[in-house]
Amino acid sequence: MKIELVPLTDAGRENFIAEIQRAFKVAFVEEFGDTLDEVIPREDVIESFNAEGAESYNILCDGENVGGAVLKIRADNQNELLLFFIKVGSQSRGLGSAAWKAIENLHPETKIWETFTPYFEKRNIHFYVNKCGFRIVEFFNPKNPMTDDRDRPDFEYFFRFEKIMTY
Repeated sequence: MKIELVPLTDAGRENFIAEIQRAFKVAFVEEFGDTLDEVIPREDVIESFNAEGAESYNILCDGENVGGAVLKIRADNQNELLLFFIKVGSQSRGLGSAAWKAIENLHPETKIWETFTPYFEKRNIHFYVNKCGFRIVEFFNPKNPMTDDRDRPDFEYFFRFEKIMTY
């Protein structure tokens, strides 16, 4: 299995948005039932594409597009995984773990990786903690609300993960 991170082109943005919305909706529907709303609004994905230091990638496996990622690379090497997904129908094949290794290899200068996920995303929690080596370092809730400039969609309950890199 050959994993490649291919920079996302402007022409590929609409497909990326559609696929990430589809992937994120699966866990939401499993937890809360079907909804007509976008689980991750288009505007949030575009905001991630346009964030300062953002790098956007399609994840390819043996030449086939199987997912995507948006990274936020900072001068202090404390980088953030803004968005990450494996396409519906491609999950549970080890692609996420292989793609995460490719991201780490792409940015070996990283001291700390950070990411967030809503409380109901059990697969994400399992993936980040048990497969990628992240640790849960904060739980946002009404008694510990997010107070920085991070705008999270409609959920009061989020986990913040960190992975401290050791080389």
